[in-house]
Amino acid sequence: MKETFFRTMTWLHTWVGLLVCWVLLLVFFAGTLSYYRYEISLWTQPELHKEVFQDYEKSQLKAQIAQAQAYLTQHASDAKDWRINLPTERKPYLSYGWQTQPESGQRRGKFIEHIVKTDGKGIITDTRDSRGGHFFYRLHFDLHYMPANIARWIVGFCTMFMLLALISGIVIHKRIFKDFFSFRRNKGSRSWLDAHNVSSVLALPYHLMITYTGLITLMLIYMPWGILTAYDGDARAFRAELKPSRVQIKPADIPADMIQIDTLLPKVKDFWGDVPLKQIVISNLNDKNSRVSFYQNTQQSVTDKRIPLIFSGTDGKLLSDTPVTPSATHVTHDTLMSLHTARFAEPVLRAFFFICGIMGCAMIATGTLLWAIKIRQKQQKKIKDGANATLGLRLVEGLNLTFIAGLPLATCSFFYANRILEKTMENRAQWEINSFFIALALVALLACFNRGQTSWRLVLRLSAAGLIAIPMLNALTSNSHLISNINEQQWALVGFDLFCMLFGSALWFASNKLRDSTNLAKVKQPTTQGSQLSQTVKEGV
Repeated sequence: MKETFFRTMTWLHTWVGLLVCWVLLLVFFAGTLSYYRYEISLWTQPELHKEVFQDYEKSQLKAQIAQAQAYLTQHASDAKDWRINLPTERKPYLSYGWQTQPESGQRRGKFIEHIVKTDGKGIITDTRDSRGGHFFYRLHFDLHYMPANIARWIVGFCTMFMLLALISGIVIHKRIFKDFFSFRRNKGSRSWLDAHNVSSVLALPYHLMITYTGLITLMLIYMPWGILTAYDGDARAFRAELKPSRVQIKPADIPADMIQIDTLLPKVKDFWGDVPLKQIVISNLNDKNSRVSFYQNTQQSVTDKRIPLIFSGTDGKLLSDTPVTPSATHVTHDTLMSLHTARFAEPVLRAFFFICGIMGCAMIATGTLLWAIKIRQKQQKKIKDGANATLGLRLVEGLNLTFIAGLPLATCSFFYANRILEKTMENRAQWEINSFFIALALVALLACFNRGQTSWRLVLRLSAAGLIAIPMLNALTSNSHLISNINEQQWALVGFDLFCMLFGSALWFASNKLRDSTNLAKVKQPTTQGSQLSQTVKEGV
C-alpha cells in the first residue's frame, strides 16, 4: 500500500498491466482478427474465389438437399456422419461434408468438405489445407503449442489482470472526459500518454465488455465447484442437461434405409416457419438410430444457441423440437457469449467492434511503450556515463519490439505461407501456423541484439511492404484479383485486400515517424500544472 489510495491504484494499474501486457496484446490482436475469421478463411481458399459464391435461395432448397443426399450416398456411404452446409452471409457457398470413421486410437475421424459451384453441377474437391481465420480465433484463447486447459487458465489469469487494470485506470483518471479530446503530437512521453488515454477512454465500454465477457465464456473452467457439487463431479451429466440436443445417440447396429431428407422440409416449416436454414447433420447413417438434425441460421440474432429440430432418419418422426423457454440465467449467459463473439453483428457493427479491438491493442501497446520510455528517462544519466540499461528495461523493450512490431509481420508471414507452400505438402495447415511463430521468433532474436530505432523500422517496413503487396499476391496465386472481385461484388475478398493495403500503409507511415528512444528521453518533461496524468504515471513507475 502507498501513502494514499490514489497512489495505490496508480501502482496497481501500472503493474497489473505491465506483467501480462504482451500475452494480452496477443489475445487482443488475434481476437480482433477473429471478428473476420470467415472472411479470412475465404481469402485463404483461393480455389473458391470463382463460380462458388451464392446466396441462400429458398426456392432451390429442396433440390439442393436432394442433390446433396445423392452425392453423399455415392461418395461417403461409410462415413460417420454427413453435413449439408447451406449458404450464409459469411460463408456464401453450398458444401457437402462428412466425417470419416475414426481410426484406432483416434477420437474423431477426418473431416472432408466438397464445395458446389454456382451452376449446381461442378464440385470443387481439391481445396488447400488451411486453418484460415479459425487459427486466430483459437489462438486468442488456446495460445497454440500447449494443452488447451493450461492455455485457458493463462488467458483467464491475464484477463483478470486486464479487468483490474481497467478498473484502477478509471479510478486514477481524474480528467477522464478531458482526456477524451486530448492528444498532443510530437511531445515525447506526453504524446504516448495521450495516445494511451485516448485509446483507453474512447473505447472504454467495449474494453470492459470484452474483458468481462471473456471471463464469462470460460467461467466453468475457472469456477467449476457448483457443477461438481450439484452433479457429484459428473461434468458430462451437466452438459447433457444443459444441451440435451448435443448428446450423441449411439448406433443400434441394425441396418435400416434412410428416408429422403428433403421430404422433411414441410415439417421443419410447420415448426419454424420460413426461417433460413444453416446446416443439416445426418448421423448414424443407414442405422435404426439414424438422426437428421436441422439448424437455423441465427446469424442476426443475439444468441449463441444451436437448437436443432431432430428427426428419425428412417421414418421421419420428430424426436426433439425447440425446448421450453430457458431460464434467465441461461439467457444472460448466452447473450454475454454473443456479445463477446459479435456473431450477430451486421457489417457496420462488426467493423465498429473491429475498430474497438484495434484500439484495445493500441491501449496495451502504448501503455507498455510509455513505461519503457519513462524508465529509460530515469536511467538516461547512468547510460550516458557508460552503464548498461537494467535487465528489466532491456527485457521490456525487447518484448515490445517482438509483440508490437512482430505480430503484424507474423500475420503477414501466415498469409504468404498460405499461398507459397505447396498444396500437397504434408501438415500444410500446421506449417502455415508455424510460419507465424517463426516470424515472431526471428523478431525476438533481433530484439536480443538491437532494440533501437533501426530494428523497429526494419520490422515495421517489412510488415508494411508485405501487407501492401497482398492484392498482388492474390492476383498471382489465385484465379481472381482486386478489380475482378469488385466487378463481381465479392466484397469479403475486396475488403480483405483493401484493409491489408490500408494497414500496411499505416505501418509504413508509423515507421517514418519513429524516433529513437534516446531522443525521446531528451524531450522536456511536462509541467505539473500542464499534466497531472503525467505525474500519475511517474508515481506508478
